[in-house]
Amino acid sequence: MQIQITIGDTVLLATPESNPSADAFLALLQKQKLTVKMSDYAGMEKVGPLGTHLIRSDRPIRVGAGDVVLYQGNQITIYYGTNEWNFTKLAHIDGATKEKMLEVLGRGNVEVEFSLVL
Repeated sequence: MQIQITIGDTVLLATPESNPSADAFLALLQKQKLTVKMSDYAGMEKVGPLGTHLIRSDRPIRVGAGDVVLYQGNQITIYYGTNEWNFTKLAHIDGATKEKMLEVLGRGNVEVEFSLVL
C-alpha cells in the first residue's frame, strides 16, 4: 500500500512507515481522501492541520526532504529541508530530493491531497 500525494497537477507516491501513527493515518485515508492547506514554516517544511488527532509515536529523529511527519498529533508536515526533533514519521516520498520538493511545493500556501493507492 502506498500514499498518493497530489499537489496541483503533480502526483507523488510515498511509502508508509511501520508504526502505530502511520497505521492510524492509513486507516484515516481508507475512509476518505484528506485535503490539507499547508504553509511554509522555518524554511524547511510545509505544515497544515489534519483536522483530527492521531496517536503519537514520537522519538528523536532526523528528517529530510520528502519525509511526511506527524507533529503534535494534529498537524502534518512535508519536509523539503532537514530537522531533528521528537517527531513521528508517517511516510517518505519516493525519490524525493530537496530540489524536487521545493519545485513541487513552491513558496507560500499550497493545498495537498493525501489518498491511498491500493
